[in-house]
Amino acid sequence: MKALVICGATASGKTALAVACAKRFGGEVVSCDALLVYRGLDIGTAKPSEEEREGVVHHLIDVADPRENFSVHDFERLALPVVEDIFARGKVPVLCGGTGFYLNALLFRSGFGGVAADCGVREKYQAYACEHGKEALHALLRERDAESAEKLHPNDVRRVVRALEIYELTGKKKSEQTDGMTPRFPYAAFAFDYPREELYARIARRTQAMLERGLVEEVKGLLAAGVPQDAQCMQGIGYKEVIQCLKNDDSQSTMSDIIQKNTRNYAKRQLTFFKKLPQLHWLTPSDMRTALKEIERIYDC
Repeated sequence: MKALVICGATASGKTALAVACAKRFGGEVVSCDALLVYRGLDIGTAKPSEEEREGVVHHLIDVADPRENFSVHDFERLALPVVEDIFARGKVPVLCGGTGFYLNALLFRSGFGGVAADCGVREKYQAYACEHGKEALHALLRERDAESAEKLHPNDVRRVVRALEIYELTGKKKSEQTDGMTPRFPYAAFAFDYPREELYARIARRTQAMLERGLVEEVKGLLAAGVPQDAQCMQGIGYKEVIQCLKNDDSQSTMSDIIQKNTRNYAKRQLTFFKKLPQLHWLTPSDMRTALKEIERIYDC
């Protein structure tokens, strides 16, 4: 049995397609989204409602407090047993999301060339992260192994430290190791390939819909509940722009323009990331029935 991966750019219709696939193939959805893990972040994350889930079981949504940091390691620790359980019950895991680092953490077992750990070196870099911050640690890796830094999120301190450890112990970059990323289980991956202008139009419509649904009020409510402005979850697109615009007393139209611009830039980065994903099949945007037929053809091969 293979897992199904539904990935791609934000606002490309991943959620609806994942639900349709879960219903068609007898599966459960495992969300691979860095913001959907947080409770209370609903509008700005386009968190699927119970109606949108259509009775399909969804995992890894609302599992973290918005006051807490949540890393790629935290996600892997929670999500991998869920995927294994879905397989064990004879169902299909449908991994859905646009956070590439989360997807990779589930899909691949990272290889490190058999380099033994060195507690002293590891503790040194962990202390560096505590003193100077995760971004500074990630910048240090970028200086020594830019390719590995490109693949690792600053929040994934454990893997950033490991990459620095490998470099210090061997003098060779982790990215030069030959064993690379080993798949944990068979999978087939799919993403909608929208023309750029059409994707941008979808982003504009979704941004407007979020503001109309009360994104500003959602952010105000989170702040009033004690979520710090600099909390990790508040750095997500939509949330950070609302906070900044509230500080500057900007108009809602200005806020919308900024959110759309940042979302477009994020979508570009997502597409660049996913183009490197092995076994990814690009779907021509069409009606759901046609998309499912194409997925069925490839998935059953």
